[in-house]
Amino acid sequence: MKRRGILNDALSGHLARLGHTDTVVVADCGLPRPAGVPVVDLALTFGVPSFAEVVDALATEIVVESAAVARETAENNPAARDLLLGHFGEPRWLTHQELKEESAHAALFVRTGEASPYANAILTCGVPF
Repeated sequence: MKRRGILNDALSGHLARLGHTDTVVVADCGLPRPAGVPVVDLALTFGVPSFAEVVDALATEIVVESAAVARETAENNPAARDLLLGHFGEPRWLTHQELKEESAHAALFVRTGEASPYANAILTCGVPF
């Protein structure tokens, strides 16, 4: 039994297998799931769990060296923008279409229950040393 951290067995297992430069997509409930990328679907109802809750949990479990975010997030979802800036610093800004295209190369896709616009990010794993 884990003492703390992410308890979802599928998510915890996928996170344990990530390596340096692997990417994790944290997605709202509407972002298309790319074919061939493992998906951990955490969505329960609209808003549960929220994008913020999942990002906060992931930030305590994995080393993130950078984030990529759709430019549209800055204007349409300042709370998501501020959350990502606070955790990971200045992101790499993409168009929403570019973010969807890059999602196809991710090591993991995590679907949240978030129902606000542009609450999506691609997190690139770093190393703890």
